Parts: sequence; C-alpha cells; structure tokens
Amino acid sequence: MSVAVSVNGWVRRIPAWPIYVLGPLPGLWIFWLALNNRLGPDPLQVLEHSLGERTLQFLILALAVTPLRNATKINLLKYRRALGLMAFFYVVAHFSTWLVLDRQLIMNEIFEEITKRPFIILGVIGALAMLPLAITSNNLSIRRLGPLRWRKLHRLAYVAGVAGAAHYLLLVKSWPLEPIIYASVMAFLLLVRVWWLVRRRMSRRRRAG
Repeated sequence: MSVAVSVNGWVRRIPAWPIYVLGPLPGLWIFWLALNNRLGPDPLQVLEHSLGERTLQFLILALAVTPLRNATKINLLKYRRALGLMAFFYVVAHFSTWLVLDRQLIMNEIFEEITKRPFIILGVIGALAMLPLAITSNNLSIRRLGPLRWRKLHRLAYVAGVAGAAHYLLLVKSWPLEPIIYASVMAFLLLVRVWWLVRRRMSRRRRAG
C-alpha cells in the first residue's frame, strides 16, 4: 500500500471540525498572556506579531493543499476551507489588535498610516483580499458563482499571501530569518501554482493541435 493511499485512508476518517476548535487556541492563549502581562516589556508588539504569524501559517497550509495533492496524491482538500477560515480569523484578530489596542481607534492616525506606510498598505491589501474568500467559503457561494468563477476568485489567496509575507518583511526591517522563511515558502507556492497553470495550458494546446 502506498503512503498516499494510507494517508488518504486516515483523512477519510478524520473530520475537519477539530480545526475550528483547536485553531483559535494559540490566539486565545497569547491574548491571555498579554492580559496577564506575561509577554515581556512590549506585550502589544508580541501580540500583534504572533497573530500575524498565525495568519501566514494557516494561509500557507491552505495554499499547500493543492500542490501537495498534485505532487504526492495525498488529498487534504477537505481541510482547506477550515484552514483558510482560520487564516481569516487570525488576520481579523491581528488587524483588530492594531486598530483598537495599538492605534486606539484614532482615525486620523490610522488613515495616515494606511495611506503613507508601505508595510501597513501591504497588510491592508492582504487583509482585504481575504475578505471575499471568507465570505464565499461555503457551498452556497460555489453554486451561485459556479465552480470556475469561484476558483478564479479564490486565487486572491495568493495575493493575500504575497502581501502578508511582504508586510512582515518590511515590518521587521532587520530581516531576521523567520520572515524570510515565510516569504520564501509563499514565493515557492506561488511559483508552483504558476508552473502548474502554464503546464496545463501547454498540454491543452498540444491536444488541440
């Protein structure tokens, strides 16, 4: 029995709902640590960075599902929606923390930063790109949009991923290893997607010719 067949057998037995239960726990834990002043001298920065990293982690996991299936035949598609929605949960928590706790809803400061600071502009682009994905992550939207239009819309996940990784890189400024790893993984997933699309189109042209 191949590894893919064995893994897919386990996948059929394990539902997706535990992701919705377990996924928010790291975020709730970091909030608890922040409330109890256990995140060091700058708890707000640690909180914001942690929530942003969780966003990228879940987004990478969701984007990796299709390349993993294409490369290994391991099919984790049943978990992709839950992973994507967890990414949206964390980006909302990350953005809300910045708006409410960091900027304290001072709208003129928020507007100035959103329009003038590149890393915040990229973060907002990434967050906005994820909004229609979350809204349409249901079977009703697939039926109304049609599978083809729905798949095209959900390519915005790559926009969100690239914008989020660039946001992280520009935010830290000193270029430590962790944001570089996130950016590299996101770039790799995007290149794999582009390569797969190009190969599929070339195959169609050969068949048509």
